[in-house]
Amino acid sequence: MTLTPSIGPHLTRRGLITAALAAGLTAPLGLAGRAEAAPAASSPLTLSPPRMVLPAPTGPYPIGTVALHLVDRSRPDPVAGPGHYRELMVSVWYPARDVARYPRAVWMSDPLMRALLQLNEIPADPVAAPPITAGHVGAPVRHSGGQLPVVVFSHEAHDQRADTTIVVQELASHGYLVVTVDHTYDAFVEFPDGRRLAPLDGDYYLGARDFALDIPYVLDCIGRLAAGHNPDADGKPLPAGLGGAPDPRRIGMFGASKGGTATALLMGMDPRVRAGLSLDGPMEPLITSDLDRPFMLMTADYTRATPPVAQFWSHLTGWKLNVQADGAVHNAYDDYQVLLPQIAAAVGVSDEVLRTWIGTLDPGRAVRIQQAYPLAFFDLHLRHQRQRLLEGPCPAFPEVRYLP
Repeated sequence: MTLTPSIGPHLTRRGLITAALAAGLTAPLGLAGRAEAAPAASSPLTLSPPRMVLPAPTGPYPIGTVALHLVDRSRPDPVAGPGHYRELMVSVWYPARDVARYPRAVWMSDPLMRALLQLNEIPADPVAAPPITAGHVGAPVRHSGGQLPVVVFSHEAHDQRADTTIVVQELASHGYLVVTVDHTYDAFVEFPDGRRLAPLDGDYYLGARDFALDIPYVLDCIGRLAAGHNPDADGKPLPAGLGGAPDPRRIGMFGASKGGTATALLMGMDPRVRAGLSLDGPMEPLITSDLDRPFMLMTADYTRATPPVAQFWSHLTGWKLNVQADGAVHNAYDDYQVLLPQIAAAVGVSDEVLRTWIGTLDPGRAVRIQQAYPLAFFDLHLRHQRQRLLEGPCPAFPEVRYLP
C-alpha cells in the first residue's frame, strides 16, 4: 500500500521498528535465531470500532479458503539462522459447497492491520476494524466438472497477501482456485506458532526477483495438491476435496506493483505459468528477455511512459494488452481503493488528502474494473473462452482506455 509520495517501497529500519513495536510484532533485523512470538497485549474495555466492508463477489459459487504453511527446504533462511529454511504463508481460495457452518475469514488480523497502518503513517487507533471476507474457512471444495484452473497472486512491497481480496474472491466465485502468497520479510505475516513478522529493509530488503524465486516452490506445492497430497508443513488437515482440485496444466499468475514485476520475472524462468497479469508493476529490475506467453498490464502510475515498463512491453512477443483507467493511481486495482476511503472517514482525513491516496477514480467503478478485467483475462487464456471485453473499448467501462 502506497499512500503518499513520501511513503515509498524502501522504508527505513527505524520506521519498520516503530511499526513493529506499535503492533507487538517481531522484526528480526539481522539478528540470528528464530523470531519469538510476541505476547498477547491486554486491551482495555472500549467500544468496538466500525468494521470495514469489502464488496461481495459476483460469481455463482460460494467461496472457501484455508491458510497453509509452506517450508521450502531447498532454500536456507538467511535471517532465522542455520538450520532454518524459507517459510511462506499462503491462502488457498476456491469455489465451495455447504458453507453455512463454516466461519468467514477476516481480511487480516487486528495486530497486523495496525502495523500496516502505522507503516503508512495512519493512526492505528482508533480506526475501522478489518473487513470480513466472503471466504468460509475450511469449507469443502465444490467440484463441477473436473479440476480447477489455478491463479497465483504476489503482493506489493511491504504489504500482505490479502491486498487484492476483491479480485481473488471474484475469481474463486467463478470457479478458480487462487493461491495468495506472503513474501516473508516483506510482508505482515503470522505463522501457525504465533510468530508475527513485519517487513524488513536494509540488508534483508527483498526485490521483485526475490518474490519471483518464492513462486516455483508454491507451484511445486500446487502440483502436490493436484496429486492428492498435503503440502502443509505442519500436516494441517485440508478441506474436503482440496486434494486433487487444482489443474497444474492451467496456471496463471498476477501481482500488484512489485508482485506484478515478480509475475513477469517468474514467467521468464518457469513455463508452468501460462498467462500473467500486472497491476501497475514498475518492471524493475529491467526485463531484457522475450516472453511469448499472454500478458496484460493494468497501468496507473507506472505507465509505458516509464522506460522499464516500455522495455518490458517491447519484449512481449505473444498476446498482450495494456489497459488503464482514467483517474487511477497506484492502488486503484486493489482493495485499498475501497478500504482507504473507509479509513479516511474513521480518522477524519479530508477529501483533498484522500484524493492523494486514491486519485479520482470512483471506488465503486474501481471495484467493477477489478472484478471484470482480471476474470476476463484468465477466462480467455486458461479457459479459452472468447472475451469481447478485451477486444476494445467497452461502453460499460467508459473510463478504461485500451493503449496500443
